[in-house]
Amino acid sequence: MQIQVHTDHLIEGGESLSKWVQGELQTRLSRFKEYTTRVEVFLSDTDARKTQGGLKRCVLETRVNGRQPVAVNAEAEKIADAVTAATEKLMRALDTDLGRLKDKNGRETIRTQEPLDEE
Repeated sequence: MQIQVHTDHLIEGGESLSKWVQGELQTRLSRFKEYTTRVEVFLSDTDARKTQGGLKRCVLETRVNGRQPVAVNAEAEKIADAVTAATEKLMRALDTDLGRLKDKNGRETIRTQEPLDEE
């Protein structure tokens, strides 16, 4: 799984921030690595010019094998909190998307089970 980190000119941290984000995503998304080819991370400061500090935004876009891309975003006071929140959203979105794929490919559902014989 390839992870690309992009930041706007208002985000500080450089290479150490990129390495931290890549490590977090590798660890947290490890169970999805056979399904995903690339994760793109976009970090930005949403209103730095208006207020001191501002909200940080993290957008994660994931390329899933044979599926449409999955994108999520989160905002927080700190970059780390925004990355964590977006990662949680992405994990839920991938669970949902890949869960549908498994159901479509033959997993038994309640609708396809034979009725039980009552004695």
